[in-house]
Amino acid sequence: MKLRLAMVFLLAIAAAALVSADEGELPKFGDALHGTQKYDDFERPEKCRQCHIEIYYQWDQSWMSKAYDSPWDEIEYFELAVAHSKKNPKFKPVADGCNGCHTPVAFMAGDTPPPRPSENSRANESVSCDVCHTITGYNESALFNFSYYVNPGRTKYGSRGGNNSPAHDLVKTDIHKAAKFCANCHNEKNPWGIWVKSTYNEWLEGPYSKEGVQCHECHMPKGEGRRALTDGKTYDDMRQHLFHGAHIESKTRGAIDVVVHPNMGEVPAGEAVTFFAHVFNQKAGHKIPTGSVEDRLLYLHVEAIDSAGTVYHLPVDKKGFEGEEYTIASKALAYQDFKEMMDLPAEWNGLPRDGNVPEGDRIFRMPYFDEQGNVTVAQWNTAKLGVDYRVGPREDKIETYTWEIPYEVAPGPVTITATLNYRLLVDSVARFLKVPEMYYKDRLINEYSTTIEVLP
Repeated sequence: MKLRLAMVFLLAIAAAALVSADEGELPKFGDALHGTQKYDDFERPEKCRQCHIEIYYQWDQSWMSKAYDSPWDEIEYFELAVAHSKKNPKFKPVADGCNGCHTPVAFMAGDTPPPRPSENSRANESVSCDVCHTITGYNESALFNFSYYVNPGRTKYGSRGGNNSPAHDLVKTDIHKAAKFCANCHNEKNPWGIWVKSTYNEWLEGPYSKEGVQCHECHMPKGEGRRALTDGKTYDDMRQHLFHGAHIESKTRGAIDVVVHPNMGEVPAGEAVTFFAHVFNQKAGHKIPTGSVEDRLLYLHVEAIDSAGTVYHLPVDKKGFEGEEYTIASKALAYQDFKEMMDLPAEWNGLPRDGNVPEGDRIFRMPYFDEQGNVTVAQWNTAKLGVDYRVGPREDKIETYTWEIPYEVAPGPVTITATLNYRLLVDSVARFLKVPEMYYKDRLINEYSTTIEVLP
């Protein structure tokens, strides 16, 4: 069954590349790009820096420049994906294909798996300047899994165009300013045909695409700047090569509004009050979380503090939808597929699915399942997706919290605070794999407080 699914996936990719003899042969894309170029066909980013100083340093601090050599990417790739592919050869093309987006130059050079980041090879360039600016198009029938066409050489392609420079020729394109350009790597299907990344699809199905708001408007905003030393002009609409997204704390802070209100203002001890927490995605053009959602944790924590300072944790009310148990924090175990990948002892039973998120908190997620039905963080090993309980663009999710006021609550004002937190990686997984704290520490998205009066 597994091999049949893999073959169906590969045949679908191959079919997308076929054209009639009258149309001519399309350039290579996707898996067919593997081994078609040499490292030296592409300019090093440091050469681009000689003229494009502002742009280079924007890129250099962005996650485009760290897509291969960041700590979690290295650990996930080598300790999980590559290790798994050695035990199960069907995953070898998938493990190689990771590099089509994380370090395209290495992938196109056929250098897979690339050297470890500590070896300081050209794979560490990650998504370099010359990769994007030698892309000439993309296969629109397969907008996922690095479906771009590339033509490295003296000619560089971009949305502004202009006069040729001493270093290269310029060709103006429309493709570089379209959201479809981003779909090449921000849409991904795995061997089961599962959309394990669907950021472009989420944008396409949401309100921003209908309004013509492209990905670039948020992730490459326009600002004043110079594009090159050889061009003496300052532009007021230069695309800033910041690529700031989920990894940047200032980008996620405030991305979602949180507001809480009670259904009554005064409550005697022993009676119930209900709080309504509104979680509104007012900023992102895609769902939150997006991208590698199997890694992410976005959770809402609600607590009450009485006038004596005693803290009471309020669990979310269940709504009763299918798969809801994966959206409410518990002590359930998951990630059992690590056992095969890492040769763990037979008695190893997994890790806490939700890490140390307080039991009863609402989690906005879409779980990924392996063939055995266990939650996994391995995209390549995902055979099924669970309920999609993420927050869509301009969506207002309303969570309720019914609290029967304990008799021991101190009379007087009680403050109820809702805190929305975000983690790049489930902390139980991060600690087990020795991933740096920055990936699993709580990041505050937003919070809001309201009060009620508890009557004596």
